[in-house]
Amino acid sequence: MPNLINKNNNMNESKINTKINEILKEFNAIEKNISENSSSNFEQNKSIFEKYSELKKIADISNEYKKYINQKSDLELIINDPESKELKELAQEELEEIGLKVNQLRKQLIQKLFESDKDDKSNVIMEIRAGTGGEEASLFAQNLYRMYTRFAQRNRWKTNILNSNLTGLGGIKEIIFELLGANVYKNLKFESGVHRVQRIPTTESSGRIHTSAATVAVLPVPDEINITIDNNDLIIDIFHASGNGGQNVQKVATAIRITHVPTGIISVCQDERSQLKNKEKAMSVLQARIYDMEKRKKQAERAKDRKDQVGSGDRSERIRTYNFPQKRVTDHRSKFTNHDIEKVLDGEFQDIIDSLNNNFDD
Repeated sequence: MPNLINKNNNMNESKINTKINEILKEFNAIEKNISENSSSNFEQNKSIFEKYSELKKIADISNEYKKYINQKSDLELIINDPESKELKELAQEELEEIGLKVNQLRKQLIQKLFESDKDDKSNVIMEIRAGTGGEEASLFAQNLYRMYTRFAQRNRWKTNILNSNLTGLGGIKEIIFELLGANVYKNLKFESGVHRVQRIPTTESSGRIHTSAATVAVLPVPDEINITIDNNDLIIDIFHASGNGGQNVQKVATAIRITHVPTGIISVCQDERSQLKNKEKAMSVLQARIYDMEKRKKQAERAKDRKDQVGSGDRSERIRTYNFPQKRVTDHRSKFTNHDIEKVLDGEFQDIIDSLNNNFDD
């Protein structure tokens, strides 16, 4: 998971303004192109509309930023004008408010203009595993899987299960699935970590609140993964797919287990009836895991000298608590709390994602 950090407040203002002008010029050109294009076919102009939507968010912030910068300059002129003594106090108060807005918008611009992750537009492979808590943890893992697939539906992303290991009571021991669409990784890159749930299990007769957990991993899948995997470094095992309880469900061995010897990374796929399809899926997961491992190494190296971070990026880190008795979901990195747990678990948690994307401490 990428780290959220403070950016140097002394970034050259001319550099920001140059970038703003470039963005606005591109945005205006695309806006003009859309207005002059009579075709309303979305599929035909999909890339243009997506680019327009992406740039509009930056353009709106940029225009607001420039507006407040101009207001700030006007107020400073009043304060420094010896003939405007009676207005100085009012101008000073307003300047403080405007200054806060300028700093807030400036941070948003720096994030969007200079801190974008090259993988933001990538599809992802997500892995959810039940942690501590027995069957209750497996049921919570199922809740998380539904939460993410509902979020995907709301964003018109496609979902494809790569591998799953279910329990007899409808829970999930482990599930690996891919999400395909626009800006998937950008939205979900901060979901990696330990998700904790506090609730009364249906099997609990005394009404005691139990704490369980599940781990989530989000792996970016760029259009081109520049990773060379030597076939000599792979151990490929073929075995019979198993169902709930471990019983074999197929007479023909089609399940695939691939081990990458240099890293020790293992990828398993058994959901398809075809051995070839299982192998293809297992290889795609293996590539994503190796890519993610290399990405994390680079991030760790860059983060050595950074002191202000929101989360370590460690997947063993507890990142969020889902408290059913209090009907709240709290993210421990942004300190943001949503008080409608049912909506969150139904895929309505964009506010939590935004709290993480916009979390820059002063």
